[in-house]
Amino acid sequence: MKTLGIVTFILMLLIAAKGNSQDALIPLWPKDKIPNSIGANEQEVRKTEDILIVSNVQEPTIEVYLPSKQNATGEAMLIFPGGGYGILAYDWEGSDIAKFLNGKGIAGIVVKYRLPSDTSQKQKHYVPLIDAQRALRIVRGMAKEFGIRSDRIGIIGFSAGGHLAASLGIHYDAPLYKEQDAYDTLSAKPNFMALGYPVITFGEPSTHLGSQMNLIGDKPNKDLVAFFSMEKQVTENTPSTFLFHATDDAAVPVENSLLFYKALKSKGVSATMHIYPKGGHGFSLATKDAYLGGWPERMFEWIHSLR
Repeated sequence: MKTLGIVTFILMLLIAAKGNSQDALIPLWPKDKIPNSIGANEQEVRKTEDILIVSNVQEPTIEVYLPSKQNATGEAMLIFPGGGYGILAYDWEGSDIAKFLNGKGIAGIVVKYRLPSDTSQKQKHYVPLIDAQRALRIVRGMAKEFGIRSDRIGIIGFSAGGHLAASLGIHYDAPLYKEQDAYDTLSAKPNFMALGYPVITFGEPSTHLGSQMNLIGDKPNKDLVAFFSMEKQVTENTPSTFLFHATDDAAVPVENSLLFYKALKSKGVSATMHIYPKGGHGFSLATKDAYLGGWPERMFEWIHSLR
């Protein structure tokens, strides 16, 4: 069996900058073996305005935030920031969420996944999902090092990150890349998933056209539309799901969550959904709205019910 390359990853743990709030920054792939990468002069761009925006990701990573050992529940959640498959709202829907999870004893692991690019990738539509599969496999393979249980690894995604999370929750075993090491022999199936104002459907009136265009192009074939219309791909093996959305979301209509909930129900998958009357799109933790900002507590209650 191929080794896990554990020495390499432990070294990455050790070189995490002292004083940073994250416990580890780990690359998903060896630099010269990143699947579907064709090489280009593109460079990652990081821009801070009100939030940290990351684009043109070339070397995907996981950024690990661990709770104190005394508070740890043994659970972890991989976090997929949104941004319409064009950018990543990296702190707003990523590292801020990880730190919040830590307060509940849950390890928060932010996935900096590659965004579709015609310049640096082949079959760009599969690239975010490839990175998502690999991220979960690495976390499962390093569960002992992180002090988590390999059977209590969940995921959470926001907007287009919610679409990616749903894609992982359904297409976790899709053979999208060649096995590189023993991590790739592990299951990429999440044990539970939470989706915040997620993009779900393609090719429909409620589609978020920006996400669809960035991921599968403006003239996608029917097979790709079906593969990435997550309400059409739900099976009885889809993980238990928690959904939250605002009715007045003008960017990603609430029908996306409603369609997914209906599909989960039809397959007998345990599902919980919270629909709020106001909140718009991209509200993250909604710290300035006492009612909308209650969704994290509802999620923690839900996670507890799964134990």
